[in-house]
Amino acid sequence: MLAAALMLAAASLVPSAGPAAADSSACTHHWSGPQICIRLEGRNQWNSVTGIWTNPPKRIKKRTVTLYLSGRRFNSATARRVGKTLSYTWSHFNLGPTGTKACVKFAGSKRMACQTTSYSG
Repeated sequence: MLAAALMLAAASLVPSAGPAAADSSACTHHWSGPQICIRLEGRNQWNSVTGIWTNPPKRIKKRTVTLYLSGRRFNSATARRVGKTLSYTWSHFNLGPTGTKACVKFAGSKRMACQTTSYSG
């Protein structure tokens, strides 16, 4: 009885962690040419998706970016320059079941950045 009470007291001292955030990002890792990144913000299958070109030539003010979900073209939009990057964000929406591979590709670049949704509780 005493051992059970001590275990219960000890367990109450350990803080419980909440579910981990699903926010994540990934970039292409080529030092020459376009550096393309994708950022997912949200939980499980509900995310905002941002396509980012981190080092576009200064003359480029906008460029078409395409979002692919599990290898299929989902949508294209116009990314615009803000500071030293071009970016576009698709607002919070259901990307499908967790484990969906989301990729972005900018017009004029052969590189594609991808990130897979995961379950976060």
